Amino acid sequence: MGLQTRITELLNIYYPIIQGGLAHLAYSDLAAAVSNAGGLGQITAMSLETPEELRNEIRRVKSMTDKPFGVNFAIGQHGRPFEHMVDIAIEESVPVISVTGGNPKGVMDRVEGHNIKKLVLVAATRQAEKAEELGADAVMVVGQEGGGHLGRGDVGTFVLTPEVVDRVSIPVIASGGIVDGRGLMAALSLGAEGIEMGTRFIATEEAQVHMNYKQAILDATEDSTVVIKRSIGSPARALRGPWTARILEMEQEKAGYDSLKAYISGKVNKDYIENGDPNEGFGWAGQSAARIKDIPVVSELIQNIVIEAEGIKEKWNK
Repeated sequence: MGLQTRITELLNIYYPIIQGGLAHLAYSDLAAAVSNAGGLGQITAMSLETPEELRNEIRRVKSMTDKPFGVNFAIGQHGRPFEHMVDIAIEESVPVISVTGGNPKGVMDRVEGHNIKKLVLVAATRQAEKAEELGADAVMVVGQEGGGHLGRGDVGTFVLTPEVVDRVSIPVIASGGIVDGRGLMAALSLGAEGIEMGTRFIATEEAQVHMNYKQAILDATEDSTVVIKRSIGSPARALRGPWTARILEMEQEKAGYDSLKAYISGKVNKDYIENGDPNEGFGWAGQSAARIKDIPVVSELIQNIVIEAEGIKEKWNK
């Protein structure tokens, strides 16, 4: 299919489809599967405990694919130091790094001068302009319907994407609410040159998560996610459940970060990913969960997206 864009050229991939960083579940099996299928798979660096664990994951991906892949650095508001992890990515000559959840300058400065493509997730036009000034090769634009951490505003992907396209000269990747060929073609028509998907890749065979998590995505409707942590300035979208209901209740009671910390930590997110108990943790997901109805292998998923996109393109040509 003729889906070559500046993103496929920049990242040396076949399709302009990027797998999100996905805390505590974007590891080598999933990343390699996405890259082998023609997209760009990614490893989540900051969910790993040590630099050597990251080195092992990178080398494992390299043993499973000869295609480009990325390493994601989620440098959030309460994150731990990331510099030593970035150094591993540099030492291992990873083709791509992406930065999410914080000021990208520290990571960008550290990889300056190395042959590594740099992607930055943004949720506002000013953030996109700043990322370009800092040397980003492309920006990933996430609208408020996306899963995980979002911008502080409520602007959706359909509005934010063309706004950013009009404000920067580097390629734009659309993220949030995209799960299929229709979403890919919509993103391209808005001026984006690729898509990033997170929730869609959770519901695949290669994603190493509890089946309850995948089933919750399959069962989701358009009203099955909620935004938590808005009260502490770090809004993020997760599946609706008993645990997230308690978080929202605490936020309504004006609980601060110290009180919320035990409820919103990476540990309880990881517990849900591994155990699938919504009474003991939570899982990130975007509103696009409502559009997910199956759990394919990654290669089948990407091919289905491309086939659907091709069908739309042919229909337009007529």
